[in-house]
Amino acid sequence: MNFTRRNLLVLAAAVGMAGGASFAHAADTLNVGSYPSNPPFEYKTDKGTFEGFEVDIVTEAAKRAGMTPEIADYGFQALFAGTSSKRIDVAISSITITPERLKSQSFTQPYYDSDMGVAAKSDSTIKSIADLKGKTIGVLSGSTGAKWVDENKAADGFADVKGYNAQQEMFLDLGAGRIDAVVSDVPGMEYLFVKMKGFAVKERIKTGEQYGLMMTKDSPLLGKINDALTAMKKDGTTQAIHKKWFGSDAPAGSSTVTEKPIPKA
Repeated sequence: MNFTRRNLLVLAAAVGMAGGASFAHAADTLNVGSYPSNPPFEYKTDKGTFEGFEVDIVTEAAKRAGMTPEIADYGFQALFAGTSSKRIDVAISSITITPERLKSQSFTQPYYDSDMGVAAKSDSTIKSIADLKGKTIGVLSGSTGAKWVDENKAADGFADVKGYNAQQEMFLDLGAGRIDAVVSDVPGMEYLFVKMKGFAVKERIKTGEQYGLMMTKDSPLLGKINDALTAMKKDGTTQAIHKKWFGSDAPAGSSTVTEKPIPKA
């Protein structure tokens, strides 16, 4: 077949249109990174799909923004590199909004209020933070629990701190006596203890922590996803999702049901 200049121009236009269609499809995908072992916020089922409180939150927010979420496995620490490098648009894993994180990341308004806590074996002599002197503490690496332990290690006399990439691995070590206690988010631990017996939260650490969807710094999608969260709070969707996963209504005035501003660095 002989191609004239006109034929080539038509072919180039067709390829350009195809490429444009492909790009538009990609632009409609919200790439989400998720730590897969953090129930009830997110976890991976036997079928390989993600479920959980934050999975429902991000899925509904994406839908309202006219996007389709694609969720991929990430270790907790890897989530921060994933958003920074723009490999993912959003990270979910009960990620606390902090001033330090806001220097390199963006967050939507918060949608969950939480505290940290000290957990140990149910029959342990450890009853409070005061009992952690000379003890080895387990934390999830890169978490706010790890930050709290590091900041209080000298004052409270912790003997050692051991970091983990997975919550279940951390509690297996606690059960085996390789660490004495754990400092982590209360909701995730209490949910885990329903199935993983022999542990208890010994003391709550009031921190005023709030979770939000973590996104690439100054992401062009931030406003769109945040507006979706606002609409979800106003029409009762976030309340319904909370009741589905925690079995109770979120407290009045909490960030689950109340519109909040986008956090600023």
